[in-house]
Amino acid sequence: MNHCELEEVTHHIDNKISMIKRLLELRAVAKDPDKRGTLLKIEQEVSAINELLDRFERYVGEQRGLLKHLKDLEGFFQEDEQDALHLKSNIPPHMPKRGQQASLQGGGQVAVQSRQTDAPPAPQEQGPPRKPQRNQIKEMEFITIPEFDSIPPYMKGRVTYDQLNAAVQSINTAVSSKYKILHQPVKTLNNVSRTLHQRFKDQETKDTKGQFFIVEQDIREFAQLKVDKRFVGMLNMLRHCQRLKEVRGGGLTRFILL
Repeated sequence: MNHCELEEVTHHIDNKISMIKRLLELRAVAKDPDKRGTLLKIEQEVSAINELLDRFERYVGEQRGLLKHLKDLEGFFQEDEQDALHLKSNIPPHMPKRGQQASLQGGGQVAVQSRQTDAPPAPQEQGPPRKPQRNQIKEMEFITIPEFDSIPPYMKGRVTYDQLNAAVQSINTAVSSKYKILHQPVKTLNNVSRTLHQRFKDQETKDTKGQFFIVEQDIREFAQLKVDKRFVGMLNMLRHCQRLKEVRGGGLTRFILL
């Protein structure tokens, strides 16, 4: 045993001897009736302190649990913030932008862009009521998420919600381009537009009277889209969602907006 180990053993034995001496002194004090009451009071104080320490330990444990819960909530909030920033940076092109007029459809449908021409205001108390504006071009309303979810999987295939609404926007572009020509006086049109005007008139039937419709050729020319099997499938989905109907005749399929 080296010198350091011997000192540690000696120190340990000295501590034990000192503790025994204190215990003997306390034992002698405990036999003294005058000091016994003081010792009992000290015992009560020590018990109260121990109880207080136990309560404090439980409180610290509760606070640790609460802190962990708050950290979990902070993580959830950060995920929601990241999702919100992602949505803000990836707004679908068919959604209306701030400043554009929008209308909320019944049943919680999403807002869609307002018509190109504003609806006539309500009659004023003074003066005659305003007449509704003419040549108002109809637009197809965008598909809502509940409507998209209602489309059968066999019909939907791999088409996404954004792709279907992009087709709606293309159809609206074709309809708008067609009826802007139809609503102009023939005398003001150039030769190309006049030829289109006549073609549009020739395609009208008694079933399309008062309706807004287009044909495949209009989609190819005005929307610059290829009417392939995939696009025809999206037209069937729009018909399922009651956005259009088909009228056939004369070798043409007319897509009428509902």
